Amino acid sequence: MAITFVNPPGLPEIPVYRQVSVATGSKTVYVAGQVAWGPDGVTVGKDDLAAQVERCYVNVATALAGVGASFQDVAKLTVYVVDWTPDKMPLLVEGLARAAATLGVTPVPPATMIGVAALDVPEHLVEVEATAVID
Repeated sequence: MAITFVNPPGLPEIPVYRQVSVATGSKTVYVAGQVAWGPDGVTVGKDDLAAQVERCYVNVATALAGVGASFQDVAKLTVYVVDWTPDKMPLLVEGLARAAATLGVTPVPPATMIGVAALDVPEHLVEVEATAVID
């Protein structure tokens, strides 16, 4: 595996991700931000943040698989959430848990969450982009 996750001493341990990833592979994969579109281009989980988070992660996994990668190869995630407020955190965590169950993995690479005013279409509540490293 080209990625090693680390929680260095002196930094808090966050259950849903690790603080640092060390990549040793030779190819970098950049996955464009994935929204909650199903394969037919229709939004999944309208008005349901947890359902949209799950679908975004499934779409990231699908994109990775298309180039011979998986979530085990992800070095960094960026998550954009529309109108973010801290009270949305349980829905975000629920969506992550559902994605982990659907995918059979627990995605824990370092992640940055950014609150945004809007995304590409009004019904999209979240977007997830990934950077992976493969051999």
